[in-house]
Amino acid sequence: MTESTANETDAKTDPHAAIFRITSEQTELVSAEDPQTTHLVSTATPLEALPPADSTRPANPTPPADPTLYAEDLAVGDVWLTESREITDGDVQAFADLTGDHTPLHGDQGSASPYGKPIAHGLLGLSVLAGLGTNYPKASTLAFVSVEDWRFVAPVFFGDRVQGRNEIVQIEPHGRRAVKVRWLRQLLDETGRVTQEGYFVTLVGSKARGRKKPR
Repeated sequence: MTESTANETDAKTDPHAAIFRITSEQTELVSAEDPQTTHLVSTATPLEALPPADSTRPANPTPPADPTLYAEDLAVGDVWLTESREITDGDVQAFADLTGDHTPLHGDQGSASPYGKPIAHGLLGLSVLAGLGTNYPKASTLAFVSVEDWRFVAPVFFGDRVQGRNEIVQIEPHGRRAVKVRWLRQLLDETGRVTQEGYFVTLVGSKARGRKKPR
């Protein structure tokens, strides 16, 4: 049995599992229950050439039994899909009230929107993506370093369901007990279209650091 076949067989036993199949034209999300059923994940042009990833690695739509991952547990090419959530008009109004951004583009029945209906704030989508990724994976994060090369690719409308896709694209040492991790973060709508994407950079602690007792 090939590694790919073995992984697909394992996925079938887990109704929550999913497998990424990489093709020359697009990335598909293969249903674990029916491998003939695929869902488009992304047709967006990558921001840059990414390191080759093992296409048989399963995404993790649910946290593992012990969800905390340390530096030693992470590898370039690891991919996680988050839970999904709906973006409501209440979310948009609350974000507008919190930030003071009451641009007509996001209200007034979309009178200022080129799409003929209001759209959610781009930074609301970015914030939701950050929140969705908190447990996908639940890493031993020490610090949030930066957001890089962020692109707002497509609008998010009221009522859209969105989901996050997180992929590790680079890991480098940072001191003796941590690594710097570069994540490709994408916010997908319910059709699998990328609405925004870019890179988060974080510091993740090692297991040795996690075992260190406070003074």
